[in-house]
Amino acid sequence: MSVRIQKNDFDVGKELRLFRNTFEEIPGAIVTFTGIVREISEEKLITEMTLEHYPDMTKRQLEKIENEAHQRWPLNGSIIIHRYGKLVAADNIVLVITASAHRKAAFESAEFLVDWLKTKAPFWKNELSSSGSQWVSSNYTDELAAERWGEKKT
Repeated sequence: MSVRIQKNDFDVGKELRLFRNTFEEIPGAIVTFTGIVREISEEKLITEMTLEHYPDMTKRQLEKIENEAHQRWPLNGSIIIHRYGKLVAADNIVLVITASAHRKAAFESAEFLVDWLKTKAPFWKNELSSSGSQWVSSNYTDELAAERWGEKKT
């Protein structure tokens, strides 16, 4: 398991190669998701997005989300990389990689991680567009996507 919160960009290919090299035994499936800053949001042209966070709180919460995925699915490994700071359209913002012996677990866990990152990760996003600056929160469709995972039953 690995969580990184960083200002600098990441190279998806390099991260995937490093991830693959960590396994003694090759898993059956590796799923990657790369989130990219959109150019248009709610029909507005976005010139820049700034993500703020409290480092310790954010790292703890992302580790908790990642740990939850490992409890729900039989994962061989996972990575979450999330950027902060000023970003522009087409910049990488998040990378999620999951590995499992079975593709269904790899796909579902990656989707779970992305859904919960969108709704439970403590990042504050401010979008700058031609109509000004506005703070962004998760939207209704993000909340619906996350709800389907429910809370873990112990």
